[in-house]
Amino acid sequence: MATKIGIIGAGWMAAYHVAGFRGAGAEVVAIVDKSGPAATAAAQKYGVDKTYGDPKEMYAAIKDLDAVSIITPNAFHHPLVMEALAAGKHVFCEKPPALNAADVASMVEAAKKAGKTLMFNFNNRARPESYAMREYFKSGAVGRVNSAQATWIRRNGIPGFGGWFTNKKLSGGGPVIDLLHMIDLALHFMGYPEPAFVLGNTFSDNIDNPQFKGPWGIPDVKDGVTDVEAAAHALVTFKTGQVLTIRNSWAEMNEREVVSVVFQGQKAGGKIQRLFRVDGLDPTCIDSCEIYSQENGFPVNRSIIVELDESMGRMRSAKNFALVLDGKEAPLNNAGEAHKLMKIIDGIYASAKTGRPVELS
Repeated sequence: MATKIGIIGAGWMAAYHVAGFRGAGAEVVAIVDKSGPAATAAAQKYGVDKTYGDPKEMYAAIKDLDAVSIITPNAFHHPLVMEALAAGKHVFCEKPPALNAADVASMVEAAKKAGKTLMFNFNNRARPESYAMREYFKSGAVGRVNSAQATWIRRNGIPGFGGWFTNKKLSGGGPVIDLLHMIDLALHFMGYPEPAFVLGNTFSDNIDNPQFKGPWGIPDVKDGVTDVEAAAHALVTFKTGQVLTIRNSWAEMNEREVVSVVFQGQKAGGKIQRLFRVDGLDPTCIDSCEIYSQENGFPVNRSIIVELDESMGRMRSAKNFALVLDGKEAPLNNAGEAHKLMKIIDGIYASAKTGRPVELS
């Protein structure tokens, strides 16, 4: 029988989740949203029969529901994940995992107690470039990654003013927590080592400047809250001796929007990069995937050519979750890694507040 999955949240990301789940042979059986019209519109758009205004209604009505995907503002990830796990469901949750590491720790424990799979939509791990790069790691061509640089810089990319993105109580923060994908991908290539110290700072320049609003996001909210950072820079050291530098922004002077992970390994280095001619618009992007090595006494740079994926791995990530539940693929991520990631993000904010390095336990 096909795995039955319910979608919690009728936003635009649902399109990728539905397509990915169906691509793995799963059945999307319900859309849940507190806005009835939004749930109905999404159900009609994606050909889903049932809609509900609350997840509890779905759990009570669909006894053979196997899993849920959660597509809501950040503040609701933790309570919805905990509720789903308590109901005995597997969970696929949008990023970030939660607002802080303590909440993720409780989610990890709840998943273990329930014996259920908990995964997150770290979709850049599912990009064709990432799949290709992992083959070089598996072959031993790279060796241990000693250092890496994670970058997601938007020059004009504030996703609206006063809405949930810019409200720390609802979002957990600005570009550090919103654009965490390259941090996750760098850690993935590094083997997700245990973090030791974080030194970082955040900057609020232009966070309320309309000239720096991005071409995507949500409508402005008049008299809403805008209390998050515009940019952040950090250095993370690990108990293994590895190091990671981070640069994230919604509004920072730069030539263009840059989304990249660059790494330096014992045997080879490499880069996965997406450049945007116009900030935030996927059709304008230029993707690259490269390996840097030494062969026969000469420096060699290899360009790895892969198929184009305008979804940036979003559909493939959802497909992986459904295939994991069917026992057909290994998971691209796990909840323990999400906990380490959130410890680093907590550390960046704590270091920015104190002006000192923060030791992570």
